[in-house]
Amino acid sequence: MAPTSRIRQVNARPARPDAAYVLYWMTAFRRTRANFALERAVDAARDWRKPLIVLEALRCDYPWASDRLHRFVVDGMADNARAFAGTPVTYLPYVEPARGAGKGLLESLAREACLVVTDDFPCFFLPRMIAAAGRAIGARLEAVDSNGILPMRATARTFVTAFSFRAHLQRTLREHLRPWPAEVEVGDLPPLRLPLPRGISSHWPATPTAQLEAPAALIASLPIDHSIAPTLTGGARAAHAALARFVTDALDRYPEDHNQPEARGTSGLSPYLHFGHIASHDVFAAVMTHAKWTTRRLGEAARGKRAGWWNAGAPAEAFLDQLVTWREIGFNMCATRPDDYWKFSSLPDWAQQTLGRHARDRRPFIYSRDEFLDARTHDAVWNAAQRQLARDGWMHNYLRMLWGKKILEWSPSPEDALAQMTEIMNAQAIDGRDPNSYSGYLWTLGRYDRPWAPEREIYGTIRYMSSANTVRKLRLKQFLQKYGG
Repeated sequence: MAPTSRIRQVNARPARPDAAYVLYWMTAFRRTRANFALERAVDAARDWRKPLIVLEALRCDYPWASDRLHRFVVDGMADNARAFAGTPVTYLPYVEPARGAGKGLLESLAREACLVVTDDFPCFFLPRMIAAAGRAIGARLEAVDSNGILPMRATARTFVTAFSFRAHLQRTLREHLRPWPAEVEVGDLPPLRLPLPRGISSHWPATPTAQLEAPAALIASLPIDHSIAPTLTGGARAAHAALARFVTDALDRYPEDHNQPEARGTSGLSPYLHFGHIASHDVFAAVMTHAKWTTRRLGEAARGKRAGWWNAGAPAEAFLDQLVTWREIGFNMCATRPDDYWKFSSLPDWAQQTLGRHARDRRPFIYSRDEFLDARTHDAVWNAAQRQLARDGWMHNYLRMLWGKKILEWSPSPEDALAQMTEIMNAQAIDGRDPNSYSGYLWTLGRYDRPWAPEREIYGTIRYMSSANTVRKLRLKQFLQKYGG
């Protein structure tokens, strides 16, 4: 059963147990396992002995819509179609064929719904979409959080450092490790025997499974950006294969290798986590099973230190600091500051002040958006990182930091730098448009950081990074050869 701390009532409508079915509107957690939102919908359907309909729609008018992002999502829809096939669940995948074509679909389905359950994701356009849906539909709408290990609304405090957030996790996380997402069983649910409300099938026909499994022609027909090509395969099957590879081949060397772009030392899971094709709970479980860990090992003191509290060994602890601390502090920011988490004004006062004092400093290089996109700067390391992003839809974590720092240095103003980072990464990265993305953009400008000496031109007391130091610290010869000009 989904914990009440993860369920948010979006509107004031009552549930209608006498209506025809329960509707799960899948928007962010695009998976069939380790999903508190699906679990909530299944429990309601079982309690009321009603059929379950799962609507997974893909709009074509979202910002930065492209072949790359669409293909990744459609791969996941194909996996979900396979997972629901042969079960009593009615799965409705809908790839919108034209702008606005999907308008009215949710409202029409909700007319006969006992309850509508959806996903509570705090970033991008989804919060506005969910709020608008709550006003528009006549059924009760609940949003359920299945983003991370810590329920993102368990605290109203905005954490401004990783240290303080880590200490909070160490004080409170123990209680949230008990309500683990259940393995959802749907075989006992009644099938949908009545036809769908009039007009659903004719106005909004479900996208055939054959098109989901071979979607090239479908995607080519859509009014989206066709210049950004698909790269990674999306979906739950690819996500769990990536997790298995990481745990087997890379986890034990994670502390040594995760900052090395040539080592394949990272998990590669961020695109799948972003689109909800895998749950952080499943990632956590796989890592801790490998570490032969149990909750009995948890430390008692909440000191906020990166190592030692989990008592799971250095590789697991180093990875968990990324999966739990650094990933979920971004969700905390989005959930507690929904109106400005993406804005320059959300930076700490000290960062805004130091950047403001140096806003008029002379920039030795200033590049346009097109020059950034085409990797036409004077810096070979930066250019290689940008080419990795453009070709692969992903950039190595360490190089993302350098990438953002140099955009700050080569832009007319810090505000312009933030706009450049946001536009480029959100368009090209499969894991862009995410709480972690905005954490990264704004970290380069001082979020979650402190002042650093000495004070420099352009940066002020913002942490400085250089390509020369990066070359000295990392093994980059093969990387530069692969992504060179």
